[in-house]
Amino acid sequence: MITFIAGVAILITGYFIYGKIIERVFGVDPRRATPAISTPDGVDFIPLSWGKIFLIQFLNIAGLGPIFGAVMGAVYGPVVFIWIAIGTIFGGAVHDYFSGMLSVRHNGGSIGEVVGTYLGKGTKQFMRLFTVILMIFVGAVFITGPAEILAGITQSSYSWMSLLFWGIIIVIYYILATLLPVDKIIGRIYPFFGVALLFMAIGVIIALFTSGKIMSMPELFPNGFQNMKSNAEASPIFPMLFITVACGAISGFHSTQAPLMARCIASERLGRRVFYGAMVAEGLVAMIWAAAGMSFYGGTDGLNEIVASRTPASIVSEICNSMLGTFGGILALIGVVAAPITSGDTAFRSGRLIVADFLNFKQFSIRNRLMISIPLFAAGLTLTQLNFEIIWRYFGWANQTLAVIVLWTITVYLWQAGKLYILTLIPALFMTAVITTYILIVPTGFGLPHTLAYGIGIGITIVLGGYFAYYTNSNKGRWLSREGV
Repeated sequence: MITFIAGVAILITGYFIYGKIIERVFGVDPRRATPAISTPDGVDFIPLSWGKIFLIQFLNIAGLGPIFGAVMGAVYGPVVFIWIAIGTIFGGAVHDYFSGMLSVRHNGGSIGEVVGTYLGKGTKQFMRLFTVILMIFVGAVFITGPAEILAGITQSSYSWMSLLFWGIIIVIYYILATLLPVDKIIGRIYPFFGVALLFMAIGVIIALFTSGKIMSMPELFPNGFQNMKSNAEASPIFPMLFITVACGAISGFHSTQAPLMARCIASERLGRRVFYGAMVAEGLVAMIWAAAGMSFYGGTDGLNEIVASRTPASIVSEICNSMLGTFGGILALIGVVAAPITSGDTAFRSGRLIVADFLNFKQFSIRNRLMISIPLFAAGLTLTQLNFEIIWRYFGWANQTLAVIVLWTITVYLWQAGKLYILTLIPALFMTAVITTYILIVPTGFGLPHTLAYGIGIGITIVLGGYFAYYTNSNKGRWLSREGV
């Protein structure tokens, strides 16, 4: 319990202290017109209140990530709280803040366009393709997943409510959410679902304290730093934990979502509340669900046993139904159905905007939106017919690889602008070591012995760090501050 409370305190304190430092380093200018004010289009560039933007951004980046990922990461023990707290404050929230604010400074540009500005045209082309494929994949997964859950709930009573039926309903909703102005559907229903997701987490933690179950949670000291996962040797904390718990600490997917709200924010001074704040809120949700996983099943041993035989969705549903009753069951349904749907629709919408950006294809007319959206949905629907098992194994790695690229982009931006780039250089180096070591260790990657994988992964990280040092030393005096962008 002490470890959990300390983690929560770090998150809250970090928002007010470190978040303010990051804001000052970036250098917000409240007098500067944001894209929503300077180039409104009535579709994607629409000024919204900061409260709405915060809840939309929170739900965009959250979905099921801080719930399922945190529960799966809790099998490693209380060390998960350290990763969520430190990862969020010094990694994820910084990543999300700069992703959003650089998009604001670049006229609401998608993350691929921003990356290309600082890492070159070759990287821009790669990022365009990579992020579009990632958005189609996320959208496709979040068609089949929620449809299967809804069919399982309803088909026993109504045989016509099949997987196909719910899949069609979800696709129709995705089409509307992708094509209509952001304030018509997303701006109206996302705040409600965002509040519901927060209340679900708050209800769970209150129930854990009032029931006394929180006392069964192991503490970090004296033995909590050890790996408590079953078959720990095959799943070392480094790098496995840092891939398992992504959305609750740092996630590259967030950088694809931040530009959606960068096109709606009315003032740069709101950036810390929206981008940094939404990530801290997600970290708090992840912290609560990691605690719930360990506490509800009597510790990590019980959780390991359950995780080995149950799906994350069934675990979350059981915790909610048992601790929150009927109301908890409704919240659980929102958590395991509405949350992925709200990630799926913004994935397709992000895909549309990414393609529109690199084609310089204005989105004022419904005709132009359809011309981009139809191929995206066709590709997504095609993917729903395939077996995702193999592809999904690499999704966590691809997601964190995107985070690494964005962190390096931010670091280069800060260096070129003559700002404190060490703030993102350290997370960039750390996450580089994570993704390289991970793909070298896992059986679905190279399957190398751990010692060899660590040596190669750390070696690659040192080489990249050395190249950055060489680059900055060779280009001294070349770059002036990019405050004009």
